[in-house]
Amino acid sequence: MGFVKSLLKGAVVAKLAQVAQRELSKPENQRKAKEMFQKVQQRRNAR
Repeated sequence: MGFVKSLLKGAVVAKLAQVAQRELSKPENQRKAKEMFQKVQQRRNAR
């Protein structure tokens, strides 16, 4: 049973990575991520 569970968890993680990669390849999501990263940097630099 443990082997099946670990195999299933591995498949779920692989699928999540696949979906994340597909979403990150979209230009609008890249722009949003870049804007969010800049906001975090500005807050950190303001301190």
